[in-house]
Amino acid sequence: MSPTRQVAAWALLVWCCAGIQPAPAAGAQGGGLADVRSLDCTFTLIAVGTWTDEGAPEAQVDASELSFRFEDVDTQEATANVIGPFGPSHIITRHSGDYLHFLQMFSAGPLYSTTIFDRETVDGKLMAVHTRHEYTDVSLIGFTSRPEQYYGDCAVGR
Repeated sequence: MSPTRQVAAWALLVWCCAGIQPAPAAGAQGGGLADVRSLDCTFTLIAVGTWTDEGAPEAQVDASELSFRFEDVDTQEATANVIGPFGPSHIITRHSGDYLHFLQMFSAGPLYSTTIFDRETVDGKLMAVHTRHEYTDVSLIGFTSRPEQYYGDCAVGR
């Protein structure tokens, strides 16, 4: 590891151990992410990753129209439901500082995660990222077949 990376790693470790947290955003009205009960999320940008025939990673960025809803969010019990294009699913949630994470693990192997940041975009919505860890040998239009990361925002319900 280069000396620059070592210094950066130590600085990150000290920062994390000190418990320093950024100031909450204006979007945290009411009680922050711990009090969120539902979220309506829309993602308008997608990055799709893959590997070339030579094994080098590459990504393509494009517009997206992905939307779904989180309901019955309970950060104390670490549970929630996601309502998406394929119906409802019970998932895991975790509130940590200025982040609210949702995890959905499928029995076939893929992992989906969504993180809501306590930072406003527009109209009181909060920044969000949704990631799909999935890979299939054949790509089918309309289905996830490569790793994907979506960027957008979510409207909060309490």
